[in-house]
Amino acid sequence: MPMRIAVVGASSGIGRELVFQARTAGHHAVAVGRSIKSEAAARLTRVRGSILDPGVAERAVAGADAVAWCLGVRTLGPAFLRTVTVFSEGTQRTIEAMKAAGVSRLAVITGLGAGESRGHGNFFYDWIALPLALGAIYADKDRQEAIVKTSGLNWTIIRPTILTNGPRTGRYRVLEKLEGVHAGSISRADCADCLMRAMVEGAWSRAAITITDAHEHGEPRRRSRAGD
Repeated sequence: MPMRIAVVGASSGIGRELVFQARTAGHHAVAVGRSIKSEAAARLTRVRGSILDPGVAERAVAGADAVAWCLGVRTLGPAFLRTVTVFSEGTQRTIEAMKAAGVSRLAVITGLGAGESRGHGNFFYDWIALPLALGAIYADKDRQEAIVKTSGLNWTIIRPTILTNGPRTGRYRVLEKLEGVHAGSISRADCADCLMRAMVEGAWSRAAITITDAHEHGEPRRRSRAGD
């Protein structure tokens, strides 16, 4: 059955790919972003603006069956020098709007290094990139995940490993336990595929998962299923 899917952060990256995949599959996408174009298109509603702008979250989730959070930022620096709040504040606003509108399904992209996934990258990522370049971002992603987990919604947190611009394969590993797992990579298109499964199939309800390419760690290439 076709769904109405709101995509926060639809201007680029995973969000833009998710809008494409949702529309291709026959769903109606609500694309939310500051750089959204204005041309009319089938099965597409555009909400232009920041999720922190008054009224944007409410317009985005109105009538939605599910909401996907794909927003990213380019602010770099350690947490002790910079403060990032768009993930936690924007997610809180989105959740409040969802509750007011009676929307319960939320899927959120964070990243490897958020929450209990910290320490599962490679040496460079864990000890240089995260603390020195991404520290402020991931401090707020930690706050974001805590807000999602206590929201009372039907949520899924998806933590991709290192992102690439590779194709959509639909074949990747979905991990709830990270013992022995380090680094890896996954395409933005496969991240969008995973978001679609979470929202359309209801997979991984109230779970935080890590996704990585099926070739990583010597695993055979295969279609990932919920709980794999």
